[in-house]
Amino acid sequence: MRSPRFPLTLTALMFAAALPLAAQAQGRLDLVEQSLAAKARHVPGELLIQFRADATEAGKAAALARVDGRLAQVLRAKAARADGRGDLHRVSYRSGLAMAAALRALQSDGAVDFAEPNWIYTTQATSNDTYFTSGQLWGMYGAATTPANTYGSGAATAWAAGKTCSSNVVVGVIDEGMQITHKDLKPNVWINPGEIAGNGIDDDGNGRVDDVNGWDFVSNDASVYDGTGDDHGTHVSGTIGGVGGNGQGVAGVCWNVKMISGKFLGSSGGTTANAILAVDYMTDLKTRHNLKMVATSNSWGGGGFSQGLKDAIDRAGTANILFIAAAGNSSLNSDVSPQYPAAYTSSNIISVASITSTGALSSFSNYGATSVDIGAPGSDVWSTVPSRFKFQSKYASYSGTSMATPHVSGAAAMYLSLNPTATAAQVKAAILNSATPTPSLSGKTVTGGRLNVSGF
Repeated sequence: MRSPRFPLTLTALMFAAALPLAAQAQGRLDLVEQSLAAKARHVPGELLIQFRADATEAGKAAALARVDGRLAQVLRAKAARADGRGDLHRVSYRSGLAMAAALRALQSDGAVDFAEPNWIYTTQATSNDTYFTSGQLWGMYGAATTPANTYGSGAATAWAAGKTCSSNVVVGVIDEGMQITHKDLKPNVWINPGEIAGNGIDDDGNGRVDDVNGWDFVSNDASVYDGTGDDHGTHVSGTIGGVGGNGQGVAGVCWNVKMISGKFLGSSGGTTANAILAVDYMTDLKTRHNLKMVATSNSWGGGGFSQGLKDAIDRAGTANILFIAAAGNSSLNSDVSPQYPAAYTSSNIISVASITSTGALSSFSNYGATSVDIGAPGSDVWSTVPSRFKFQSKYASYSGTSMATPHVSGAAAMYLSLNPTATAAQVKAAILNSATPTPSLSGKTVTGGRLNVSGF
C-alpha cells in the first residue's frame, strides 16, 4: 500500500523536508519492473547505473562486463557530490539482452547501488483550439472578478490588490524550450548574471558555455528555443509568467517573475538522463547565484520509476526548491497506477490534477487521494505559443494537466514574492492549505480542493 502523500500541516511538511537522504531506499527494482510491465517507454540499449560510493574502478568495470556495458555519459560524478553516493552513469549495453535481465544482473553486483532504464517522458497536454479570443483566460478569474469564474485560480483578485509578483523570484521551466522573443515572455526571461553572452566562455564555471537564459539538454547547447516545435514549453511559460498589464495577449499568474529554461523535451520526448541533468542544473544555479528560485515547473511524465530522478528531486528539495508536477492525462487513479515523476513521495513535490471551467475533474486527468495534491485550471487554457516570425506574438488554447501545473508554479512564485523568507515547505503548505474544497476533487486529491491564490 502506498503511504499517504504528504500531510497538510506545516509542522509535518517541515519534518518531512528534513529527513536525511541517507534514509532513502537505494533503488526500487520492484517499481522499475512494475513500470516495465506497464510498458513504460525507455531508450533501447541504454541503462542508468548508480555505483556505490566505495566501488573501485575495477569493480565498476566488472559490473559493466556483466552486460557488455560501455560508458556513454557521466551524469553525476562522485567527486562533485556531497551526499555520499558514487558515480551516476548513462551506459549502453549489449544488444539482444532483455532490459529486465540486464537490470537483475547489475542489481546483484556489489559495486552497483541501483540500475534502471533510461525512461522516455512526454508532455502532458493536448491541443484543441488554435485561435485566441479575448476573455477566455478563465483560469485567472475568481468568483468576484470581471469577468468572473468561480473555478479559476483567483489570480485576478490578487492582481487587483497589487500582488503581481517580484522580479527577484525565479521559476525553472523544465520542459521544451520557450520562445524568449515572444512579447508576453521576453521581459520575464531570466538572464544569467554570471555569463557574458556570446563570448564562448563558461564564465560562471557551471560547465555550460553561454547559458544566458538556461540550457538545452537535448542538443547540449545554450539555445533554449529551436522553433515552433517548442510550443508546449512556450505555453506553460505564459501561464506562469506572461507579462500582465501590457495591453496585449495573456497574463500569467505572476506578471514579473523570472523564468529559466531547462529544455529536455524534444520532438521524441525526453529521457531520464536529461531530466536528471536539468533538475540538477536548476539546483546548481540556485546555489551558485543565490537565486530566489521557488520551484521548477514540470508538465511531463509517462516514464517508469527512477531512483536517479527521485534523488535529483530530493536534492532540489534540500536546496528549498519545489518540484511542481503534472498528475498525468490517463484518467487513472495514481494511487493504484502511479504516474512518474508526479507520484514520487518526495516531500517537495506538488502533484497537480486538471479541472474544467465548470469545476469538474477534466476527463483526461489522473487523480489520487494520496498521490495527487490539488486541482487547477487545465482545460481550454489560453497562453503564449511560438510564431514562425521572431517577434510575432501568438496565442492558443491547450488542455492537459500540463496546463494546470504552471498555474500552481505561478502560485508558488506569488507566495514567495509576498513572503520572501518562506521555505519551500512553507510555500507548499500555503498553497495546499488555501485550496478551495471542490466536489469533483473530494476523495480524488489530498486537499480535496482547487488552487486559490486570491487570499495570498
